[in-house]
Amino acid sequence: MSNELLSPAEMAEADRLAIAAGPFDGIGLMRRAGEAVAAVVLARYPQANRVHVLCGPGNNGGDGYVVAGILRDSAVDVLLWVSGPPRAGSDAALAASQCPVEPRPLAEFVAETGSIVVDALYGAGLSKQLAGDAASAVDRATELNLPVVAVDLPSGVSGASGEVLGRAFLAEVTVTFARKKPGHLLLPGRAMCGEVVLADIGIGDETIAQLEPRTFENLPALWLRHIPIPAIGAHKYKRGHVGVFLGGPSATGAARLSALAAARSGAGAVTVLSPANAMQVNAAHLTSIMLRKAGAIEDVHDFVGERRPSSFVLGPGFGIGDKARDFALAVLARKRQDGGVEGLVLDADGITSFRNAASMLFEAAGRPDAPTLTMTPHEGEFGRLFPDIVADKDLSKLARARAAAVRANAIIVYKGADTVIAAPDGRAAINGNGAPWLATAGSGDVLAGIIAGLLAQGMPAFEAACAAVWIHAEAGSRFGPGLIAEDLPLALVPVLRELVDSRNETASR
Repeated sequence: MSNELLSPAEMAEADRLAIAAGPFDGIGLMRRAGEAVAAVVLARYPQANRVHVLCGPGNNGGDGYVVAGILRDSAVDVLLWVSGPPRAGSDAALAASQCPVEPRPLAEFVAETGSIVVDALYGAGLSKQLAGDAASAVDRATELNLPVVAVDLPSGVSGASGEVLGRAFLAEVTVTFARKKPGHLLLPGRAMCGEVVLADIGIGDETIAQLEPRTFENLPALWLRHIPIPAIGAHKYKRGHVGVFLGGPSATGAARLSALAAARSGAGAVTVLSPANAMQVNAAHLTSIMLRKAGAIEDVHDFVGERRPSSFVLGPGFGIGDKARDFALAVLARKRQDGGVEGLVLDADGITSFRNAASMLFEAAGRPDAPTLTMTPHEGEFGRLFPDIVADKDLSKLARARAAAVRANAIIVYKGADTVIAAPDGRAAINGNGAPWLATAGSGDVLAGIIAGLLAQGMPAFEAACAAVWIHAEAGSRFGPGLIAEDLPLALVPVLRELVDSRNETASR
């Protein structure tokens, strides 16, 4: 599966395994990497007056030496700037010895308008702040607004976390090899990469499979086979029933957005569970969505016993306090097996209600037969439940999400433009199709409803969360400027249609 993401350490191991298996040795892989970068430079910048290739002392620099040689052989005006000699006997040293371009000290780097920069200084493996001559080179390229082609990852961006370590190149194009790294998708790294070109240099799928990757780019290939398609004879309750909890009469819109999203995502029945004092206002706004009074725990148990809902949403517009905690724990106390409740999606006020009682929630979710808990926190809500995880500055967003999922016994949807979805078993996905148009009130309520709708139809929890995040973002991207949350449920329809068609086509092959 080509959507696996490899950490810098995993990528180094993939290189080692590929070299051991052949047919390419280390310098062979380096030459193929250099060829891929040079091909991008020649194709995209044919009018460049000059190409400045910046090489570090490691393998990233070795790729750069190959690039410089190919460009020189292609009659391109090339200047080569090096930060230091490669280690004696290394593949990079061999590439440097075979490069026909005379090296110059990086400390003397100068450039001119109309030229471009190939950044082959450090790539994804950098673990400390970019400083000295390398930082000065970033400043010069930035001042002149020069197009940058980055090798593997812009120097200064962590391949593991996407963090900018001091300074970093802002690339127009980043050419990486075999698989992307988390830093290509996590912010701010994603914004520094420009377009990411994934090049095949001879590290095969069978080599990657030996690493058993647990991190993925959130693409349909990860979950498409689980997208629910109703059977011809299915009735509405066979397609799943979602219950959406609602708070008081002054904040009813958020829950209705969740309910409508659950219905649009394919749930056959959706019921808004309302306190008595909000029944009238909800009745005035609901048509295909059902309405039921649920002001006390007993009402919830009666609803579950009579209507056998598959999943619940709790949090949007609900209010913070004891009632939210009691309702959430009541759902998690049900049994998942034999047609019981499959899952609870806890969002917004539902999450914040447990800020001083997190262990109670996590314990309830950890019961072997408990419904699956999915939580969808934004940055602030995440910090309320996991303050110590947030306080650990050595953890990337990916690592924070993983740690939270294990502690909470839950699927964590750590929202943002680079949403991370993590499961307690160690799987994680980073979303890359987020759009700024989704930064609007009510957008998260819609996402919670999509997750619950997919859960209700029997989709596994991790895959349901991943699919919902991607579908939500894709719908927002396609709609574009002017998007408000009310637009999103209907905007889901063409995206879902294409996914169902794609799954059917795949199944028929």
